Amino acid sequence: MDAKEVELKGKAIMKAYSGGDPASTLSSLLEELRKGVQASEDLLRSTKIGITVNKLRQHKDPSVAKQATDLVGKWRVDVRKTGASGASTSKGAANGASSPAPAASPAPKVKAKHTVPPEKRNAKADKVNTNVTGNQTRDNCLKLMYDGIAYMSEEMPDDVLKVARGVEQAAYNTYQPETSEPYKSKIRSLYQNLKQNKHLRVSVFSGKFSPDRFVTMSHEEMKSEERKAEDAKIEQENMNNSMVPQEEKSISKSLQCSKCKAKKVSYSQAQTRSADEPMTTFCECMNCGKRWKFS
Repeated sequence: MDAKEVELKGKAIMKAYSGGDPASTLSSLLEELRKGVQASEDLLRSTKIGITVNKLRQHKDPSVAKQATDLVGKWRVDVRKTGASGASTSKGAANGASSPAPAASPAPKVKAKHTVPPEKRNAKADKVNTNVTGNQTRDNCLKLMYDGIAYMSEEMPDDVLKVARGVEQAAYNTYQPETSEPYKSKIRSLYQNLKQNKHLRVSVFSGKFSPDRFVTMSHEEMKSEERKAEDAKIEQENMNNSMVPQEEKSISKSLQCSKCKAKKVSYSQAQTRSADEPMTTFCECMNCGKRWKFS
């Protein structure tokens, strides 16, 4: 029988049971189920036939009760054979009882984090030995790379050191020897950018920027998007200011600064009062910077 036929048999059983039909009617329906149903957990759940038949185990007619009990037992065996979900679940399904909730999945392992406060992270605080290259200059540069990547990080020291070694090695391969100014300057630049740019630190540690790519990036390329936006805003403001006509000033050799006595004074004039009043002269000493005005 398919699921639809099983459902119809279940409804027929409930109708006969509720209507007080003869025991022979129920017995006949149970026999049809015994012959026609190869039970599975899915079938028992979807049709709820297990609940229906289980009610007949308490029937007043002993033959019907025994037949229902035997049928439930058979279905338990069927479900075990299909390997649906084990004996305990099968028993619950056949009896019409709700099956126990599936065991909770084990909680994902929490990645270990370092215990040193993020803002204090560096090779010394993490007790990391950066003397690994056999060259003191390179070891010092490796320490700088570790300090830059570890700053404000919660990653484990071994993981940070692995990335730092990759960066130092890439810098050495590109700008060697270690005594060259390009190598030392690049290491200092990388360190400063790492310390100042959280997004850069994360990108380098995660591998978004490979060591080979990172050590060849320009200062502009290493800027965060926020910094690039700020710089663009400042550049636009400077451009706008450069397009504003500047007040033209003249230099007078007859005007004398009362502070430093120099006769190198720039001045400009503006009509600050009514048109029939004299213009106001604004003066600035080019020697000491003193400013004054007179009419």
